[in-house]
Amino acid sequence: MKKTIMLLLAALCTAATTLAYDFEFGDLCYTITGENTVEVTYEYENSRVNYQHLTTATIPATVTNNGTTYSVTSIGSDAFYWCSSLKSVTIGNSVTSIGDCAFAHCSSLTSVTIGNSVTSIGWGAFEYCGSLKSVTIGNSVTCIENMAFYGCSLTSITIPNSVTSIGWDAFYGCDFTSITIPNSVTSIENDAFSGCSSLTSIVVESGNTMYDSRENCNAIIETATNTLIAGCQSTIIPNSVTSIGGAAFDYCSSLTSITIPNSVTSIGSSAFYKCSALTSITLSNSLTRIEYGTFSGCTSLTSITIPNSVTSIGNLAFQDCSSLADIYCYATTPPMCETKYTFDGVSKNCNIYVPLGTVRAYQLATGWRDFSYYYEIEVETAFPTTEQDSQP
Repeated sequence: MKKTIMLLLAALCTAATTLAYDFEFGDLCYTITGENTVEVTYEYENSRVNYQHLTTATIPATVTNNGTTYSVTSIGSDAFYWCSSLKSVTIGNSVTSIGDCAFAHCSSLTSVTIGNSVTSIGWGAFEYCGSLKSVTIGNSVTCIENMAFYGCSLTSITIPNSVTSIGWDAFYGCDFTSITIPNSVTSIENDAFSGCSSLTSIVVESGNTMYDSRENCNAIIETATNTLIAGCQSTIIPNSVTSIGGAAFDYCSSLTSITIPNSVTSIGSSAFYKCSALTSITLSNSLTRIEYGTFSGCTSLTSITIPNSVTSIGNLAFQDCSSLADIYCYATTPPMCETKYTFDGVSKNCNIYVPLGTVRAYQLATGWRDFSYYYEIEVETAFPTTEQDSQP
């Protein structure tokens, strides 16, 4: 599906434009869009202006034609498409929008300054600008569309507080090592930072409520995922977050630790699937259920603490957690395991720590009964105080 969408976008970017521009001014051509407004355009058929010769481009605030002065308010779709000699672009403060694929495939483009009047950056606006390392985004941009900087070589990016949404694949494959998501952002689509293999840290400002559209779950997620942000090593989720979406952190192979605040009441299916470097996790005291496959494939996970709020655990929730040695479960009534395969692949010699007086109940419960070693503990502590080594 994703490949189909990308091919469709490429087709849109390369489709021939038959509308003629209205006039030329300097190095560029323009189409009149209103009484006193124009956009920068490029006519593909019978073109009289060849942008291929440009190494720099400055989009002026105003242009004049036949005695009329026009404000340049937009850069049209495909305007500079595949201008391989273009190295730098400065966008004037009158421009409010950058069209789809406006600078796509400008392979020599190394820097872009986007004026403070720009409010939206279109689909694939800078996609495949493989030399693009630096972008300054103005303080009025509210939307960074799908694939806007796909395949660029950005080493740093500052997202201003005006931005409220970041589209899918927006920064796919970029080279920055860290990023700060301002608390103005309310929507980050799938794969927005996927393939950013150099990214090792992310800061999500307090109060942020980002939504993941995958499977239309509309679940709030707060930080790095392999499908959103690849390669993040450590994650702290602010107290504003109430839920983590399905597959939110799946395949995040560099994630070693995560802190989930007590504000989180739900974690979606496969949320930490194949997080192969994750070694330990303490779940929120507000969580009532561990969903299907939540920690499946977390082969480095050695311990987990399940709070007493959890009442049920989905099928394959801990499948193939082969290094799991200690499970601390604070519920006095054993959380109901959906099937006997909840802990499939976990060693039967894993130590199970449960509240005082509850060992027998766990030994009889589906999913729990297969473990050999139980220890009774005071639930206020994380380590056993009274041991009862039991083998069923």
